[in-house]
Amino acid sequence: MATFFGEVVSAFSRAVDEEEEEEDEEIRRELAGRRDVTIQWSSESRSSTDNSASLGIPCSTFLIAVGENAAGFLKSSVQCCGSWELVGAVTLGNERVQRQHTSEKQFPTDSSCLLYRLTSDPTILSCHCTCHIAEDQLFHWAEKVFETFQKRNLSVIVLSSSSVTEYKSSRSIPSIPVPFLRALKTNTLQELPQCQLLEQPNVISGLPAAVLTHCQVQQIPAVLYHCYSDVAALDVLTVEAFKPVLASRSLKSFVKVTKQSAEILQQLVDANKIQSNLYT
Repeated sequence: MATFFGEVVSAFSRAVDEEEEEEDEEIRRELAGRRDVTIQWSSESRSSTDNSASLGIPCSTFLIAVGENAAGFLKSSVQCCGSWELVGAVTLGNERVQRQHTSEKQFPTDSSCLLYRLTSDPTILSCHCTCHIAEDQLFHWAEKVFETFQKRNLSVIVLSSSSVTEYKSSRSIPSIPVPFLRALKTNTLQELPQCQLLEQPNVISGLPAAVLTHCQVQQIPAVLYHCYSDVAALDVLTVEAFKPVLASRSLKSFVKVTKQSAEILQQLVDANKIQSNLYT
C-alpha cells in the first residue's frame, strides 16, 4: 500500500501486531491466574463457610506456622490436643511452586497452606505453610486469608524460624546459645509475649512480616514468635524452642502438655529424614 509520500507499507503489519498483542495479553492473564492466591474449602466445611461468607468466619484464635519447624511444633505440641480436622487450603502457584488440581481432602502441601479447625471449638483454626510464597504474593496472601474471618475477638499467633546467621547482635554469634526465640507484636496486643522482644536492628521478612503488617494496619492483636536456629531442616531442639508459646492465654485454654507430644515430634523428624534421603 502506497502512502502520499510514496513509501511502501505492509497492509497486514498492524493486524499482525494486534494479534501478537492479544496473544501476549492472553499469556499474561494466564500467568497472572497461576499466581493467584485462592482459598479452597472441603465439602464438610463449605456449608458453614458459605453461610458466614458475608459476615466472615468467626475466629477467636488463628495460628499460622511458616516453615517445617513451626509446622512441626503445631502438629506435635498443639494439634495433639483434641481433635483437629482439615477444612481447606490456601493454594497458589509461582516460579517455584506449580499449582496443582486439588481434589477432596487431597490438598498438596507443596502448593498449599493447609487449614485445620479444632472440632470442639470451631473458632480456633491453624494454618501450616511450608510451600514457597513469592514476594509479590505475600500481601495478597494475607489479605485473601484475613478477609474470610471476622475481625471481632480475633487474635493471631505466627510462628517462624530462620538461620541464626540472620540475627544481628553486638555479641559474637558463636557465643549465643541456639536455638532461641524472639517476638514481635502489634500495638493492639494486650498480652505480654512469652519471650524477649526482637532487638533492633533485626528485621523479619517474608510471610511472617506480611501477616504482622496486615494485622498492625487492621488493628488485629497479633504476635510473631521467631526462632533462630543453626539447623535448617526439621529438628527436635528447634521445634522445642517454641514451647514458651504454650503459655499464651489463647492456647492455655485447650493445650495440655502430654507425653504424646514428644512421640509425635520424633515421628515427624524420622519421617522427614527418610524423605530427605530419598532425594539425596
